[in-house]
Amino acid sequence: MPKHKNLVSQISNFDIRQLKIFRTVVECGGFSAAEVELNISRSAISISMSDLESRLGLHLCQRGRAGFSLTDEGTQVYQASLQLMASLENFRTQVNSIHAKLTGELNIGITDNLVTLEHMSISKALKALKTKGPEIVINIRMIPPNEIERYVLDGALHVGVVPNLRPLQGLEYSRLYEEKYLLYCNYQHPLFNVAENKLTSKQIYECEAVAPSYAQTAQTRSHYQNLNTTATATDREGVAFLILTGCFIGYLPTHYAKRWVVSGEMRALYLDKFHFNTAYQTVLRKGSNPNQVLKTFLQEIKASPSKT
Repeated sequence: MPKHKNLVSQISNFDIRQLKIFRTVVECGGFSAAEVELNISRSAISISMSDLESRLGLHLCQRGRAGFSLTDEGTQVYQASLQLMASLENFRTQVNSIHAKLTGELNIGITDNLVTLEHMSISKALKALKTKGPEIVINIRMIPPNEIERYVLDGALHVGVVPNLRPLQGLEYSRLYEEKYLLYCNYQHPLFNVAENKLTSKQIYECEAVAPSYAQTAQTRSHYQNLNTTATATDREGVAFLILTGCFIGYLPTHYAKRWVVSGEMRALYLDKFHFNTAYQTVLRKGSNPNQVLKTFLQEIKASPSKT
């Protein structure tokens, strides 16, 4: 395909739709995953991508047996599309804010497995937001903290909820709440029936343990240093899976582990020593001008009672 076949003079609604499909394909890592996300056929996605390449006069990606990958031109178009979508959303939300009626979108990114937190202020804030603006469209993405921060920086997300790790330049953080972690084992594990006053650190350090492979603070990592880590997991659900095998011990948030503790499938170990807290916070792009929908959501977050 020759380069610069046509210079783009105007951007139509059809172009924007194709760019959204392209962006989804990139973020899903290929046509197959994007097919589920977009709810359209792979052939329709392929046609849309070909039309976009013809429209731009650029070769955007490699696709075939070797898998999906972006060309250099595709990477540049992807980054430009993020800026375009952010600008369009900013225009739309600013215009909507002129109206007394609360309308628009809230795009929020959340770290996995927070919904079981008993004092979940996010759910309460979203309910209050929807009550005030019934026409508001809420889009939630459950993704790792580093991706949430990246999408907030790019403007693809209005706000995120992430653990307190390492602050990034260009972002503003506000404390939300804390969750408590305890060390757990399954009922099939050798330590399950050992009385609390009979447990020793030595017994625990000899057991095989699962540790998270996602980013942790230095303080949190210190709780894993002496464990006999022989398995890792990318999220808390993965940690729970391995604990439930009866082969591993591992740390879980108390609100997340509660269902298995109540059912008798898990118990916490050595409560006096093996525990820590993780703080969570909202994250916004620094210097951004929040639209009325986002302002209202943030106000409701602050108004919701929080426990530590």
